[in-house]
Amino acid sequence: MRNPVLSAATRPALRVAMVAAVVLGLLALIRPIDHDESQYVAAAMLGWTGLPIRDFAYLQTPLQPLLFAPPVALAGDYGWPATRLLNAALGAGMLALCHATMRAAGAGARPALVATALLAATDIFLFSVSTARNDALPACLLAAGLLAAVHTARTGGSAIISLFAGLVLAGAAAAKVSYALPAAAYGLYALIDRRHRPVALLAGALPACALVAGIAASAPHAFWFDVIRFPIEAPAEYYRALGRADKLSALIKLVDLVKFLALGGALPALLWVVWRRPSGAGARIAALFLAAGLVAAAAPTPVWRQYLLPALPPLFVLLALSWTVHSPRRPWRIALMIFAVAGLAPTLHSLIAGRPAIAEAMRESAAVRAAMDRAGVTGPVATLAPQFLPATGRPVDPAWATGPFYFRSAGLLSPTEERTFMLVSQATLAQHLRDPAMRPAAILVGGEGRWTAGNAALDAAMERAARDAGWRQVPVDSARMRLYVPPAPSG
Repeated sequence: MRNPVLSAATRPALRVAMVAAVVLGLLALIRPIDHDESQYVAAAMLGWTGLPIRDFAYLQTPLQPLLFAPPVALAGDYGWPATRLLNAALGAGMLALCHATMRAAGAGARPALVATALLAATDIFLFSVSTARNDALPACLLAAGLLAAVHTARTGGSAIISLFAGLVLAGAAAAKVSYALPAAAYGLYALIDRRHRPVALLAGALPACALVAGIAASAPHAFWFDVIRFPIEAPAEYYRALGRADKLSALIKLVDLVKFLALGGALPALLWVVWRRPSGAGARIAALFLAAGLVAAAAPTPVWRQYLLPALPPLFVLLALSWTVHSPRRPWRIALMIFAVAGLAPTLHSLIAGRPAIAEAMRESAAVRAAMDRAGVTGPVATLAPQFLPATGRPVDPAWATGPFYFRSAGLLSPTEERTFMLVSQATLAQHLRDPAMRPAAILVGGEGRWTAGNAALDAAMERAARDAGWRQVPVDSARMRLYVPPAPSG
């Protein structure tokens, strides 16, 4: 039997998904390169043959590499752009699910469409879903869980819908740990409002929980470091080393949160929702998800724009519900338009600034591949920019799966722990390169620099260590990339 609430929301949501998929797919192909993408492309490459955390370091909960590994392997040389396009598709799915949630919660057609467009115009959303990061997958799963929760609140739902909600919300937490807070908040709410069927919700969550628990049990010390310790300790260590301890202050955190919300309609939407406080069963669920998403965003230090993504689906659902009852006056509409333009500005600036995009990255990778062919490189490669490796046809050395993010740390692990957890820092790099049992088949430098929004000093440290260890440079037809191979055996 068809459900009239969901049926009324399905067709417009599909149109939203189709339009968004085209726009976001194009944006994913032309958006400039970002060094944040390194560890996620590397993990998708390595996830085809091993388990995250157990077989290679992965500084997040482990679901995404396992789901992304098959399509990235199938894409072959185009593994990096394929990862971006996957995220763009998931971003389109998130928008469609948010639109469907607005309509299922009782929002009018026009307020739902405008609120969805405002969500799409936030810098938080655009950055998160157009690069090869791990934000789009959990956000799409969260939006699906929000739709199921709102539907249950409005109609009583069913055990199947609660089972689905548990599956996708636990999946979101298994893809990114910050999404565990909205999932847990809804689980606790279900214990109070039994219409949400907490037993079915828990049963749906079991597969994702079992996956995370199984990997944690297989490598408990690595799991504790990768998923818990590193996100808490490494940023503070890094910014203090840079002389930027101010970035860790509560005041700067508050300023950053307001700034990221102001790059788009999220800030005025939040003010409007707090002022108008929309009511109803669907609004209560959305408010719960919003509060949990904001707490999850503010918990880490420092905060970055993508941390606020969990708060956007419920925020704009509440905005659409409020506008259905209280249509905004002209000053509010003008303000929202100004904020929406501000949300588009960082993306437009990055496109106009002329930083290289994915096509230029593929050309650089082709030049590296030709150099590797000439030098006879066949084994795993050490690099702070493993996102360039799929197009070279060479695997990434598992010790470099985190790109620059562990390499730039100091003192978090002992040399013995680094070796156990398959990690390399600047302090242990020389030993790693000199030991025949540990060293990679080649070293690729040049991908971690200003042109990828990275730190060129880290690549310079890699290059110095390679030269000091006697590695020889192989010519590459590129002004950016340099390739080193081990010294020939003596005698």
